[in-house]
Order: sequence, then structure tokens, then C-alpha cells
Amino acid sequence: MTGPAARGWAASAARRWSAVAVRRWSAVAAAVAIVAAGLVVHGILPDTAATDIAGDALYAVLIYVLVVAAAPRARAVVVAMIAGGWCIAVELLQLSDLPARAAAVFPPAVLVLGTVFDARDLLVYVVSVVTAAALDVVWGRRSQRPERPRAGEESSSRPR
Repeated sequence: MTGPAARGWAASAARRWSAVAVRRWSAVAAAVAIVAAGLVVHGILPDTAATDIAGDALYAVLIYVLVVAAAPRARAVVVAMIAGGWCIAVELLQLSDLPARAAAVFPPAVLVLGTVFDARDLLVYVVSVVTAAALDVVWGRRSQRPERPRAGEESSSRPR
């Protein structure tokens, strides 16, 4: 392929790759911020129902953004299904003694696996993952909009 068609394809590929890179690195940055917020909620704030819910919500959103970082081309609905499935599986695992045994051997495991099953956590996970997916879709649509020329500027797409 040569000529204008090739240049158009190359420009389109560059935009697609840059959008993938932006989505991946945005997810990585979000993960760092979420981990920091989670450590504040878990380690500094008093242990209340509100901080428990906040921690669960942060955990679910962290899993969502980690899936985005690992698979930035995945659609939000697929990411949500993977993240939601992970969170629900981890919560159901707490019906056994495996998370408590893992935490006894390696205490930070409690941050990933928890220890005690709470049915409310399932609802918090679903709401949090659905919210993260909705924000992901909105963010993706906003970042894909073509830039409009500002008042007094010419559009670069118009022939001169």
C-alpha cells in the first residue's frame, strides 16, 4: 500500500496504539492512587462499616484497573466481567479457611484475600465494578472525540 491510503492507515494505527498506551498507563497510574487510598483506609482510618465498604470498593476498582493495565484493548464489559468474577471468587473463597491460613503464613495476604465472608461485599463489588466500567466507557468516548478548532483557528483537516 502506498500513497495517501498508506499514510492514512499509518496515522490511524499510530492513534490506535497511542490510545492503547494511554489507556494502559492511565490504569497503572490509577492503580497506584487506589493502592495508596486503600492503605490509608485500611491502616489509618478507624475500622467502621463505612471504611469496610470503602476498602471493598477500592479493592474492586483496583482489580478493574489492573485488568485494564494487563489488557488495554479489552472492552469495558469484558474487563468488568473478569474483575467482578475475581472479586466474587475471592469473597466466596472466604467461606473456606484458605485465606485465613494464607494470612497466618504471610500477613499481607489478608489485603488480597480477606479473611471473613460478608455477603454485603458481593454487592459492593458489583456496584464498584459497574461504576468503574461506566467511567471507563465515558473516559474512552471523551478521549476519542476529535479536537475541535478553537475560535479563530483553522481546522487542520480542511484543505488550504
